Amino acid sequence: MIASPAPEAQPQPKAQQTDWRLFRIVIPYAKRNSRLLAIALVLLIPLALAGSMQPIIIGQAVALAKNEPVMGFLRGYGLVDGARLLVMLLILTLIVQLSLSGIQGYLIQKVGQRITADIRDDLFNHVTALATRFFDRTPVGRLITRLTSDVDALGDVFSTGAIGVVSDLLTMVVLVIVMFSLQWKLALLLLVLLLPITGLIIYFQQQYRLANYKAREELSALNSTLQENIVGINVVQLFRREQFNSQLFRTINQRYVTEVDRTIFFDSAVSATLEWVALAAIGAVLWLGSLLVLGKALDFGILTSFILFAQRLFDPLRQFAERFTAIQAGLTALERVSDILNEPIEIRDPGQAIGWGEQEMQRYQVAASKYSAPAAISTPAVLAPGEICFDHVSFGYKADELVLRDLSFTIRPGEKVALVGPTGAGKSSIIRLLCRLYDVTEGRILLDGEDIRDLPQATLRQRMAVILQDGFLFAGDVKTNISLGESYSIDQIRKAAEQTNVAQFIENLPQGYDTQLRQRGTNLSGGEKQLLAFARAAIRSPGILVLDEATANLDVRTESKIQEALETLLQDRTAIVIAHRLSTIRSVDRIFVLKQGQLVESGSHGDLLIQNGLYASLYRLQMLEE
Repeated sequence: MIASPAPEAQPQPKAQQTDWRLFRIVIPYAKRNSRLLAIALVLLIPLALAGSMQPIIIGQAVALAKNEPVMGFLRGYGLVDGARLLVMLLILTLIVQLSLSGIQGYLIQKVGQRITADIRDDLFNHVTALATRFFDRTPVGRLITRLTSDVDALGDVFSTGAIGVVSDLLTMVVLVIVMFSLQWKLALLLLVLLLPITGLIIYFQQQYRLANYKAREELSALNSTLQENIVGINVVQLFRREQFNSQLFRTINQRYVTEVDRTIFFDSAVSATLEWVALAAIGAVLWLGSLLVLGKALDFGILTSFILFAQRLFDPLRQFAERFTAIQAGLTALERVSDILNEPIEIRDPGQAIGWGEQEMQRYQVAASKYSAPAAISTPAVLAPGEICFDHVSFGYKADELVLRDLSFTIRPGEKVALVGPTGAGKSSIIRLLCRLYDVTEGRILLDGEDIRDLPQATLRQRMAVILQDGFLFAGDVKTNISLGESYSIDQIRKAAEQTNVAQFIENLPQGYDTQLRQRGTNLSGGEKQLLAFARAAIRSPGILVLDEATANLDVRTESKIQEALETLLQDRTAIVIAHRLSTIRSVDRIFVLKQGQLVESGSHGDLLIQNGLYASLYRLQMLEE
C-alpha cells in the first residue's frame, strides 16, 4: 500500500548570490518590524563597548597592584582608591551587559516570532491558492514540514542568527581596535590566528548546510509516511501491514538519523576546532608577551589584558559559528519554503498579477493583501440557473494522457442532465473543470456565454453547489459545518436542514446544531455526513447543483427522504447528476453517455433504450444484477 519515497536529487552548493537572494525574501518581513530591529541594533553598541572594557579594567588592576604605569584616568589614585574605582567601573560594565543583553534578547526573539508568524501566514495563503494539480503530486506530510519546522528555522535566522552575527562581528571589531591601540604586536598575532580559523569555519558551515538540507528532506519523507499510515490506519490493520509499514518507517527514520548525525559532526568539528585554536592563541600571547615583558617592552598589566582579550576574541567567534549554523539551517529551510512560494498559481482570477516569480520580490511586500482570505459572500435568495457549454474541451491530468477529448455539449438553463459511463470515462473530470479546480487543456467552458476563466473564482463557485460522494466535515459544531464560515443565521441553517429533510437527524444529535464533530466527522456515519452535505448545498441556494454520486453512501430509507428533498431542491435550477445506479436518473431531462473521454450518446432514458447502445447495455446489466 505504502511505497518508500524515492530519493530526491540533492542540491549543489549555493553561490553567495543565491544566499543573498534568499535573504532578500526575508527582508520585507523584517521591515515590518523595523522599529524593534533598530532598537536591538542600537543596544549592540553599549554591549560591545562594555565587553571590551572589562579586560582593560582587570589589566589596569594588575598594573596598579604591581605599581606599573597606568592609564590616564587612574593617575593620582592610590592602590585602595584606584582599586575601588576599578571595581565600580567593572560593576558598571556588568550591569550594562546584564540589563541590556536581556532587553536586546527579548526584542530579537519577539521579532523572530513575528517574522515566523508572517511567513507562515503568507505561506498558508499561497498554498490554499494553489491548484488541485499541485496537491495531486505533493504529499501532505511534506507540506506540513514546510509550514511548521522549516518556518520555525526561518525565525531562528533572526532570533538567534543574523542579529547575533552582527553582535559578534561588532564585538570582534571593537576588541581588535582596542587591542591595536594598546599593543600592536600582540594584536597582530591574534589577528593572524583569527583569519585562517574563520576560513575553516566557513568550510565546515558549507558542509553543514548540505547535510542539513538532506536531513530536512528525509524529515519530510518521514512525516509523509507517518501521515499516510495514520490516515490509512484501517487498511494497515485490516491487511496486516503493521510489520511491513513499521519496517519501512524504520528505514526512513534511519536515513534521517544518518543525515542528522552528519550535521552534528560538522557542528561539533567547528566547536572543537575553536577550542583548540583559542588555547593556542592564549599560549601564543603568553609566549610573545613574556618575551616583551622580559625585554621591558610590555607591562605585565597589558599582558594580563591581552590574555583576557584572547579569550574574549574567540568567544564571539565561537558564538558566531553557532549562530552561523542557525543561519545555514535557516537558509536551507528558506530554500524549501521559497520552492513553495515560487510554485505558480495556475488557477487565477482575470487580471491577477503573476507574482511569486523568482525576480519579482514585490510579492513578499503585498502577499498579505494579495492572498488574504476573501470576505463572506453575500448570497442572494435564489441564484439564476445558468447555461453550461463545453466547447471542444480536451483535458488531461498529464500533458500526454488526455482524459477528455474534443468534448462539446450544452446544458440549457434549468435543465437536469445526468452523466453516465464506465469508470474512467471522465465524468468527475467534467465536474472538476466546471468548478475550475483544473483548467482545460484545449477549448473552453462557457457559463451563460462567458468563459469561466474570465470570471472571478469566488463568483463562479458561488453560483454552484457540489455534493460529492464523500462529504468532508471539519472539526467544529454542526451549524458551522453547514455555514462554512459564511454569515448565515441559525434560522437560515434550520430552514436549509428542513428543506433537505435532515432537520430531524440533526435535532436527534446530543446538542442538536451545537453538537461538536471530531476531525473529518468521525463521530458520524457516512450517511449522516452526506446529509449535512445536502444541507450545506441547500443553504446557498445555488443556480447550478452538481451531484457526484451524492446518494451512494445512503441507505434506502434515507435516500428516499433525500430524493423527496431533491425534487424541491432541483426546481428552477440547472443540475448535473453523476450516478452509477442508472435507475436513479430515469427522470432527468437528458442523459450524456461518456466513453473514454468522448460523448457517445445523448438523449432521454427512453430514447437511449430505443437506440440500444452503450447506455441500454449498462442499464440492462444493472437490472439483471438487481
